[in-house]
Amino acid sequence: MKFQNKLKIHLLIIAVFTGTNFAFAAEKYAVIEKGAKLNISDCVKIALKNSPLVKQAHYNYKISKADVGLAKSGFFPTLGVGAGYNYNANKNDRFSSNMDYYSAEASLNQLIWNFGRTNARIKMQKFNKIAALYNFDNVVLQTIYGVKNYYYAVLAAKATVEINKANVQINERNYQRTKAYFNEGIKSKIDLVNAEVNLSDSKVTLVQAEKTYQNALVKLNNAMYVAYTPEYEIESTETFNFKTREIPVNLQTISDKTDLSKAPDAVADATLITGVEKLDVIENYKFKPFPYTFEECVKEADKNRPDLKAYSATIEAMKQSLLYIKREYYPSITGSVGYGYRDTSNTNSLNIGIGIKSSVNIMGKKYEIDSGKLQIDLAENTLEMAKQNMYFDIQNAYVNMIQYEKEIPLLAVKVKQTRENFELADGRYAVGLGDYIQLQDAKVNYNNAQHSYVQAVYNYNVSRSDLEKLIALPQEITVTVEDKKK
Repeated sequence: MKFQNKLKIHLLIIAVFTGTNFAFAAEKYAVIEKGAKLNISDCVKIALKNSPLVKQAHYNYKISKADVGLAKSGFFPTLGVGAGYNYNANKNDRFSSNMDYYSAEASLNQLIWNFGRTNARIKMQKFNKIAALYNFDNVVLQTIYGVKNYYYAVLAAKATVEINKANVQINERNYQRTKAYFNEGIKSKIDLVNAEVNLSDSKVTLVQAEKTYQNALVKLNNAMYVAYTPEYEIESTETFNFKTREIPVNLQTISDKTDLSKAPDAVADATLITGVEKLDVIENYKFKPFPYTFEECVKEADKNRPDLKAYSATIEAMKQSLLYIKREYYPSITGSVGYGYRDTSNTNSLNIGIGIKSSVNIMGKKYEIDSGKLQIDLAENTLEMAKQNMYFDIQNAYVNMIQYEKEIPLLAVKVKQTRENFELADGRYAVGLGDYIQLQDAKVNYNNAQHSYVQAVYNYNVSRSDLEKLIALPQEITVTVEDKKK
C-alpha cells in the first residue's frame, strides 16, 4: 500500500497489505523520500516497519511457537542407528586366534505414557506462546503511541516557532516606528533603547524555539528509526489542527548559520503601520471530545490491554509448569524395538521390550513444588497490582485530559482578549496617548496567551494519547505478528 503519493517505501521484500493493517516481516524497512508530506498514520507505519523492538518481539513469538513444537515432539518416537567394525586377537601358549567382524543395529523407542507430564509441558509452552503474542501486541501499542506523542511535540514546536516569528515581526515594526518617532522628537531615547532590547530578546526566543523544533524532529525520527532524513513536511491532526504555514523538516542543514544580529530593513511609513499580528495558528481550532466516560475507559482497558493478557497467560503457563513438576513423581513407560546384525556367523537379532522407569529426588522435588506455588502466588499478586495501577493511571490521565478540554476554549478567549488589548495599547501609543511600558505589557500578555494556548492543546493531545494507550483502543494502523494467510 503506498502512502497516497506522500511517502514511498523501499522494501527488501515485497509484502501484500490488506486494508489498513499489514502483515509484519522482519526483513523490510522504510525510508522517507525528499519532499514527502507525512501525516501521523504514515509516521506510525514507518515506525512499525523499522522498529527493532517490534522485530525482537516478533522473534520471541517465533521462538515460543517453536517451543510448542519441541514439547509435542515428546510423543514422537526416537530412532537410533549404528554400525561398527570389531577386531579381537587372542593368544596363549598353545594357540592363538584372530577374529574381526562387522555389525549393524537399529532401534526405535517410543514413549507410551508418563502420566501427563508431556501434556503439561505442551500446555505450558502454548500459554507461553500466547503470552509472547500479547507481548508483541503490547510492544506495537507502545510504538504507536510513542510516535504519536513525538508527532504532537513537533506540531506544538512548529506552532511555537510561528508565534515567535510573528513576535519578531511585531518587535521589528515597533522598533522602526519608535525610531521614526525618536527622529521626529516625539518619543524619548529610552523608548528606542527598549524597542531595540525587545527586538533582540524576541530574536533570541525565536532561535530557542527553532532549537526546540529541531530537537522534537530528532525525537520523532528516532521514534520512526529513520536516520539521514531528507527534507519533508508533516500535517496537522484532527485534534491538533492549527492552521500554520508548513515548515519543512530538514535536519541536514542543522549546521547552517543565520545572522539575526543585524537591524531590520527600514519599513516605509513606519508610523502608520500597526504592530499587532493576528495569527491563523489560533483561529478556528476545534476538537471532538473524548467519546468514553471514565467507567467505560476502565472496562475497555480490562478488555483490551495486551500486557494484562500476557500476565494471565504467563500465570497459566506457570500452573502447567507446576503440574509438570508434580508429575515427575510418576514413572515413564516406554516401548522399544531393536534389530542387530553380525557378519561373523550371519547372525540376526530382534528384541522388543517395554520398560518402566522413575528417578526423582523426593526432598528436592518437594521444595521445587513449594517454590512453584509461591511463584504462582507472586505472579497473581503482580497481576492484581498491575490492574490496580491501571485503574489509577487511567483516572489520572482522564482527569488531565478533561482539565485541558475545559482550558482550551477559555485560553482561546484569553488570546482574543489580549490581542484586543494589545491593539488598543498599540493604537494609544501610536497617537501619543499611551506609554511604552503599557504597550510592552500588552504585547507580552498577548504573546504569553498564545504560548499558553498552544501548550494547552499539546497537553490535551498528549493526555488523550496516554489515555488511549492505557485503555489500548483498537488501532486503524497496526501490525500483526504473522500473516494469517500462512
